[in-house]
Amino acid sequence: MFDRIKALKHRWQDLKEIAQLNQRALDDLGMTRDQIEAFARMPQDVPDRVVAMAQIFGLTEAQVRADHDRYHELLYTCGQCKDRKNCSKVLERGALAKPADAAFCLNKASFAAGLG
Repeated sequence: MFDRIKALKHRWQDLKEIAQLNQRALDDLGMTRDQIEAFARMPQDVPDRVVAMAQIFGLTEAQVRADHDRYHELLYTCGQCKDRKNCSKVLERGALAKPADAAFCLNKASFAAGLG
């Protein structure tokens, strides 16, 4: 329970820092304040989940991260997903998981298209 409280405190601090960013800092990051806040609120395992799911579709981590804007879209989409339970089950299968097992994945079309 202490870890959850500690994580909430860190998240609150992150959100305070985001609120203090000026427009130039936001422009430098290439993101809106809302996008940055959404990333700060998303579960910390989202980047790992995105890469693991992409690998099920035959993509590498380098391919997933190659296009910065597309990568942020993938993270945002994954972070909004309400099907984490099914996702966890598929990812637990590791190398045995197939793209057909991930029909629920909101990023499946991007992964299936090779991120094209």
